[in-house]
Amino acid sequence: MGEPLSDFAIVRARNQREKRTMSAAPTAPPDIAARLDRLPLTALHLLVMGVCALGFIFDLIEIALGSVLSAVFSTPPSVVPAQQLSLLLASVYVGAVVGAPTLGWLADRHGRRFVLIGVLLWLGLTSAAAATSVDMTALTVCRALSGLALGAYPPLMISYLTDLLPPLRRGTLIMLTGCVAGLGPPIGVFGVRALTPLQTPGFEAWRMGLAIGAIGAALIGLLFLRLPESPRWLKAKGRHADAERVCSAFERSRRVLKMASALPSAAPTEAPAVAPGRSPWPPVAALFLLSPWATVAFPLLVGAVLAHKGFALSDTLLYVGLGTFGPLVASPLAALGMDLFDRRRLLMACAAGMVACGALFAAASQPWLLVLANFLFGVVGSIYVTAMNLYGSELFTTAKRAGSLAGAWSLNRLGAVVGPPLLLPLLKSSGPTAMFAVIAASLAASIALLALSPRGRQRQSVA
Repeated sequence: MGEPLSDFAIVRARNQREKRTMSAAPTAPPDIAARLDRLPLTALHLLVMGVCALGFIFDLIEIALGSVLSAVFSTPPSVVPAQQLSLLLASVYVGAVVGAPTLGWLADRHGRRFVLIGVLLWLGLTSAAAATSVDMTALTVCRALSGLALGAYPPLMISYLTDLLPPLRRGTLIMLTGCVAGLGPPIGVFGVRALTPLQTPGFEAWRMGLAIGAIGAALIGLLFLRLPESPRWLKAKGRHADAERVCSAFERSRRVLKMASALPSAAPTEAPAVAPGRSPWPPVAALFLLSPWATVAFPLLVGAVLAHKGFALSDTLLYVGLGTFGPLVASPLAALGMDLFDRRRLLMACAAGMVACGALFAAASQPWLLVLANFLFGVVGSIYVTAMNLYGSELFTTAKRAGSLAGAWSLNRLGAVVGPPLLLPLLKSSGPTAMFAVIAASLAASIALLALSPRGRQRQSVA
């Protein structure tokens, strides 16, 4: 028999066995949300942003075609009664009031990507039906059905991007996605104008525009099949294996920016933006309900205000057209500062800026001042809408983000339905100053509401 082991040898052997046991034991991977937050901006992130921007372009083209239809059916030989035209123009927003919360609810239960695919395919189908409609009633019904998708796409897209993008650059990247989509309205309006010489009886330029939009929306819907589902949503639904697979795909994707774009691995814990037991829904819903009086009604009524001031139709169209380039030109620069300021303070500053620009527009009579005021209002308004959606999206948890944000967006669309019909008679009876006083009051109420609302979660992880 050999010599007995010394105490030192016994301890060393035990330590070696423990090390072998520990190395063989599986190590639990870090939390999915923490891994996503630490990621830099990757090629897969850019692919997601690019496809989302393309989908948003066709969403905005469809919205812009409403202005085209307004002009077409207000001009001989296609003039229709004012009541019929009002129903046609409002039908998209009525559809949005119903579609946004319904599809948001579905996105929280069946996945962001799945519902976004359905939204774009539905938009393609209904736009094709509108392009072949036989009368005004059929066109109005088809536009209302398109509105189901048009009202849902923006909040669903922002919910999806909020889930995926690095926190320190989330606002900037979503703003840039919206900037690319800002090409949609000019493409829609000028595209139909370019097609006008090619139109034939029964297949007018506006029908061509709707048909092209239908094909584009359907193709982008198919592109979404190449995108991943949100790992945060997969984890929230208990699909841990799928969440791990998608998160690993982002981790393997090539890094595209050298700048820091991810939270450090030991980021300090932030206090919750919303007090425990309190829901962010009431202030966010109220903010969305107040916003369209300025961000939708004012741009829609700019032409009417200019006509009230006595400008000719050709000059009015020129001034309105120049104003639409505001967001497209200035928003990329604004995107650089989107994540540098508290969301609430940024929203309050934008609301104050809209009050100043709108007051200048209502009081001015010189063309250059009117163009400048309208241009600046468009710039500030576009920043406000994006920041408002980001603010709400970041406050809601992953399990409720899409449904809650889409529900709030439906209130925005409701305001878009009722705002212009109430403000236009006030403009005609009392003038631009009285009309804008109502818009300014809604913005002042928004500022007061924001002062009492939960603080934003810019540059922070989302729950």
